[in-house]
Amino acid sequence: MSQSDSTANPLESVSSRKACNTAIAYGILRLSFGANILLHGLSRVLNGRAAFLAYLNHYFEHAHLISPGMLPVFGAVLPWVETTLGLLLMLGLFSRFTLIVGALVLTVLVIGTNLAQDWLVSGLQLPYCFIYYYLLIHLEQNSISLDAWLGIGQR
Repeated sequence: MSQSDSTANPLESVSSRKACNTAIAYGILRLSFGANILLHGLSRVLNGRAAFLAYLNHYFEHAHLISPGMLPVFGAVLPWVETTLGLLLMLGLFSRFTLIVGALVLTVLVIGTNLAQDWLVSGLQLPYCFIYYYLLIHLEQNSISLDAWLGIGQR
């Protein structure tokens, strides 16, 4: 290879490196976020349904628009949903579906937190909303994932 061949298009190697760095950064964000969501759910599963239900009952005791009868169902379902979504995010499997469902679950959590008038936690949930948005809107960068490896479309 002559020197002119290696310098023929220096922007090509910069562009390729940038694309690789973008894919790595996206993969790390997706992996970290997935671990966070997975551990939210898994910790609730491991602590037991009764402990999570007791927490929910106390948390929503002054939220008059939330029926106490809904809490046992919500308490039974949410930990498994979070665990599953987190695992799928970490693996990068069914990423589009997972991100959409995760964002919708978070929407439900934001509504519940606001009904409980817990403004601090509600504010802390907004970065989660943004991360779901970012990962979904930049899904074409999800090249380090099981989706990419299996050739699963991202549309």
